[in-house]
Amino acid sequence: MNPRLTLASSIAGAVIVALDGTVLTVAQPTLHRDLGASYAEVQWTSTGYLLAVASLLVFAGRLGDRYGHHRVFGIGMLGFGAASAAIASASDVGWVIGLRVVQGVFGALLQPATLGMLRAVFPPDRLRSPIAVRTAAIGVAAAAGPVVGGALVAGPGWRAVFLLNVVPALVLGALALTVRPPRTTGPAALDLPGALLLAVALACLVHTLVAMPGWGWTAVSAAVAGAWFVRHERRAPSPLLPPDVIGSAPVASALGMLVAASAALSGTLFTATFVLQGAFALDPFHSALVSLPLALLMVLAAPSCAVLLRRAGARRTTAAAMALLALGILVLARATGVPALCAGFALVGAGFGTVMVAATHVVVREAAREWAGVAGGLQQTAMNLGPVLGVAAASALMGSGDRPELPLGVLAGLALAGAALARSLPGRAEGTIDDQDRSADRTSVPARR
Repeated sequence: MNPRLTLASSIAGAVIVALDGTVLTVAQPTLHRDLGASYAEVQWTSTGYLLAVASLLVFAGRLGDRYGHHRVFGIGMLGFGAASAAIASASDVGWVIGLRVVQGVFGALLQPATLGMLRAVFPPDRLRSPIAVRTAAIGVAAAAGPVVGGALVAGPGWRAVFLLNVVPALVLGALALTVRPPRTTGPAALDLPGALLLAVALACLVHTLVAMPGWGWTAVSAAVAGAWFVRHERRAPSPLLPPDVIGSAPVASALGMLVAASAALSGTLFTATFVLQGAFALDPFHSALVSLPLALLMVLAAPSCAVLLRRAGARRTTAAAMALLALGILVLARATGVPALCAGFALVGAGFGTVMVAATHVVVREAAREWAGVAGGLQQTAMNLGPVLGVAAASALMGSGDRPELPLGVLAGLALAGAALARSLPGRAEGTIDDQDRSADRTSVPARR
């Protein structure tokens, strides 16, 4: 397989999903008016998608390990594009919600594959740069999303937001299916009961966080399904989560840092929106301009992180980045003018961009090649659960008073707590001869611990 073509496909898939989420946020008020939908129904256009994605990511990664990441990526892209076209032609909000769930299923297929394809093509000592480029592209998509979405909604209308995905998704999906994947060494059997239990547990957990009126029964269901899943995995001959991956201290710590960092970022952005448009009386456009340094520094931090990993190692890089993220949040909490706000957003972007590259690199690199899809699914699950947790926490804390210092202070503390997890990450600088040895070993045996 061509490494450059694989990297381009991985970036394109990640960007399409990231762009879809950011442009939809801008389109929701117009969708509310055009379809006569209630606010709860509009919320479910995002919640339904999130439930489908979060519950299926790990199993989708396992499918990639078993049947080939390019194949699963191609199916995911084709389905994502077809669902986007169907949403654009939907006649009422019920169809939009149902088709968004379908879109989430296919989105779950393609997201772990974007990382699994990279791990299958690039050896561990060469993963830093591809992951950094992929992260930078996601940052560009996140920054461009509101602008592109606003232009489309103001012009052709909200349906154009979904049509934006159709052609690139269908073309990339068809091209991916023409690639002959290498012979897979993944599991011979799929743990379907385990996949079902994990899907129920994650879906109920997400619903508990985003739909508070139903928190009671969904919280209990999440706990029961989670406990049952753990019991099943300990007895399953071919568990969904292999011990070599889930039992790795570096992988577990890196996943925890991704949850903490993405929760801190999303909760901060949620709180900052009210601060900018409330205390500073900025309109949405000028609020976006003030927060632009976040996206810019996130893009710049991604390639810089590849250098830091090679020279300082994952432990020091992630610990410093989480501290930088916390510092940026504290600056935003104390900001009294636009310059301080821009500085705070810049620090947050630099810290988050670095953590995202470094922690993702650890998760993908530490997993053996035959479990690359599962590792990618776990990384994507962490990146989906973190924002839900962060926004839920910020929303609850904002409701306790009018001052933003409390939620921002708690979110900064969460980032600092995540920094403590760096102790379990590799402390040496990377790119040594050990990486080359590990690359050769992992083509045939599980990763050493």
